[in-house]
This record gives sequence, structure tokens and C-alpha cells, in this order.
Amino acid sequence: MTVDRDRLRDTVNYLREVRPIDPEEIREYFDDTPHPAVIRQELRTAAFDLDLVEREDGTFVPADDTPVSPPGWAPDALPAEYERVVVDRLVERFGLDWADGASGDELREAVRRLKADYYHGNPVEYDETAALGYAIYHLPDYYAAMGYVLDDLAENGDLPRTLRVLDVGAGVGGPALALIDYLHEAASDDGEPPLIEYHALEPSPAADLLEALLEETPRNVRTTVHRERAEAFDPESVGEVDLLTFCNVLSELSDPAATAEQYLDSVADDGTMLAIAPADLETATGLREVERALARPGSGASVYSPTLRLWPDESPSDRGWSFDVRPDVEAPRMQQQLDAGDRGERGSERDEPGTFTKTSVQFAYALLRPDGKRRSQIVASEDRHAKAAEMERHVSNRIDLLTVKLSPDLSRQGEQAREYGADPNPVFKIGDGSEDVEQYAVLTQHTGLNRALGEADYGAVLSMENALVLWNDDEEAYNLVVDGETVVDLVVP
Repeated sequence: MTVDRDRLRDTVNYLREVRPIDPEEIREYFDDTPHPAVIRQELRTAAFDLDLVEREDGTFVPADDTPVSPPGWAPDALPAEYERVVVDRLVERFGLDWADGASGDELREAVRRLKADYYHGNPVEYDETAALGYAIYHLPDYYAAMGYVLDDLAENGDLPRTLRVLDVGAGVGGPALALIDYLHEAASDDGEPPLIEYHALEPSPAADLLEALLEETPRNVRTTVHRERAEAFDPESVGEVDLLTFCNVLSELSDPAATAEQYLDSVADDGTMLAIAPADLETATGLREVERALARPGSGASVYSPTLRLWPDESPSDRGWSFDVRPDVEAPRMQQQLDAGDRGERGSERDEPGTFTKTSVQFAYALLRPDGKRRSQIVASEDRHAKAAEMERHVSNRIDLLTVKLSPDLSRQGEQAREYGADPNPVFKIGDGSEDVEQYAVLTQHTGLNRALGEADYGAVLSMENALVLWNDDEEAYNLVVDGETVVDLVVP
């Protein structure tokens, strides 16, 4: 049985401000008195357009239009229900012993190939086995990373609980699942549940697993998976979006900047484009190239966070290797099984224990806004602050500056530590949005007056007084020495 949708809309608009909308009641407003279950399904289908959320008791009420507050996102593991979906698919395809023998070898080879392609910036190809290997290896850390990025929006009241999402290159769904869980965690503390219309763009076999995982999402989330390539899809077909995401996919596009710019036009004026990439050099700097192409001076779009432009009409042109690091997550059982598999006849002795577990959470990200809004409106002053673009003339002098903390302590970050000479002193990338050469704050002497440098979070705005400027030939970068004479204050957390 079908429902007269015009009558449904009129009835909802009549009752919405009076009392909760009960399918049992409003069936009486129709001449053919459809079954309440039919009414309920129609309300669920049209919920986003009608601006309604379904409560646990089965009634519908107007969606809450207030933004969510940060829920204290700090996952220590991938939720068990998502791992269960992946394992079910593994068993369905390979049997109970999926991690052993030829199937285990095939999955491990897929993970090796994906890691190598990402590291070297090669095109990434997915078949069903590769999608499953990708899910085993990356679902936990990609899930964790997304929520930390959303904190940037929620902390400033810029993450609505009612939103239309377009997720370009959704993969197997780690960021999407995190977004949905984040909003529900936040809303459970301060109001009605979120209302989400989620569109995923994923042409590869990963879409099959994505759809299975999205079946685990709660009520008030309407999901659609479009199996088309980003370059061929019309973003206007889904309507104006509140959140546009490119998660771990920009490096796979033939022309990342052009594609992202095309999709940016579909974002509402007060909406956000969110991009995430792995922290390695190739993908992280590739993300910054896209960010700089879209948020160039005079373009209208702004960098909301984290690489704030503290000087109006300036844009950085340094290498831009900037990333965040968060607490590790536990290796799920499926990772441990793959890592410990018997390797079969084709197994490789070169794989060290832990090769197929991924517990670190390290990522680069960018948030852009079409309306020009930034996380903080603070700007530097020519009367008080040295500009990063003019650092050459300050070498061997002490200066004051306003800057953004753009890395964790690089002296402790593996590949980065090797690049920066494993300096025993804490080293942090910094920038004010005008730099054309890499700049690092080197903490040579800890004092109570400079402790903010080490304690501030990634993306924080800092004021530095009396920092010594030196040129580092080995790194071809400027070092801002923070010692006993330097004062560092936290200006914007």
C-alpha cells in the first residue's frame, strides 16, 4: 500500500508543533487508513525532508536544530559490531580458517600492496580481497581519527546534528561509521538524536562491505551508496550538503584539486569540507596541496582548521608536512589472526610480527568553509609579530611571533625523527600561514614560561616572545629556538 505523500506532509506540518507524531494516530487522517507500519516507513523515508527524528517509543518529533557538543571522543578499539561484520564476510568468502593458508597469504599480500601504493603515491586498485584486507588493517585507526577531526567543529558549535553528508571515496566506511557514532554519542548527552542523510560515493568492491557495515547504524540515519567514480558523479544530484568528506582518498584521484573544487561547490555556505589523509609524507603533503589550491587568497573558501592563516591575504608554500598523533587503539582480533596466520606455502619469512596490525592513529587533515569562517578569527599584527615569510631577515635575532602548532614532537616520530636528525630536544613544526620554508620550534630548555609549547594541542595558536631564529643547513629550514629566555603563551587552544 502506498501513502499520499502530500497528505502526509500536510498532516505532519499541522501536528508537528502540537504533539509527537504517532503513526497510529495519523493513519486516521487518510481516507484509506493505511497500516501504522506503512505510515512509519514513509515517515522514516521522508524524515530528512520533513525534519523529523524518530524516538525510541516510535513517535516522531521535530529535529533539534542546535549543534552538538564534543562527546569526549577517545575510542580505544573498533566497536565489536563492526569487526563482526568484517569477520562474517571473511568467513563467507574464505571459510573459518580465512587467516591461514592460501587465503591468508592472499589477504596479507593485498595489505602489503596497499601499504606500498599509499607510501609511493601509486594508484590504488581494489578487488574484493583487497577491500577485506583494507578493512582488517585500516578500519580501526581510520574510525578513531575521524572523531578527533570532528572535535574541531563541535568545540566551536559548528557541527549540526541535522546534516546531509556526501562522502567521496567512502571505502569500507571507517570514517562514516565514526561520524554516525560521534553524533549519536554527542546527542545522547544534550538533546534529541541526530538526523543524518548520508550519501557515499564508492565505485570499488569495497562498497559491498560498506553497505553491510552501514546496516549496523541506528535509526534516523538514511544511507545511500552510489557506485560511481568521483570524476563522473554529479554532486548536485544529492542536493546541497552540510558536510563533504574526502577521507584517505585524495591521493587516489587523477586530479585531486580539480575534483575537490568541483565538489566544494555543492557545500552549503555554512557547511564544511573535511579531508583526511595518512600522516606519511606523500599523502599528507598531497592533502596540503589540495587545501592550498582551494583556499587560495581571494577564492572565498577559507581554512577553518588546523593550518590557520594568521596573516590576511597570505598563503603558505612550504612543503607542508603537518599531521596529528592520537593515542593508539587496540589491534582487533581479526588483525591479530591475520598477523599470526600460518602463511601457507607462499608465506614470506620477511614479515616481522606486527606487520599486519595497525594500532597507531596518525593523520593529516583539513577543514575548509565556503563562507570564509575560521575556527578562530585571531590574526597577527605587523606591530607585534614577525612574519614567517620574512624569517630570513631575522636570522640570529630574537623575535616575537604568533604561530600555530602543526605537529607532535617530531623527535619521537619514527620516519620524521630520522629526517630531522633524531634531535634530542623536542621539535615541533609551526607556521602562521605565510611560510615559504619549513619552520620548527626547538625546545632546548624547559621552563614554566615556555611549557605551553609542549603541552598545547595540535592546531593551537601560540604567542612566542624572544625566540631565537637560526638557519639549519641540514634541514634547509628555520629553527626557532625556545630556551630559558623565551615565553610561550597559549592564545587559542
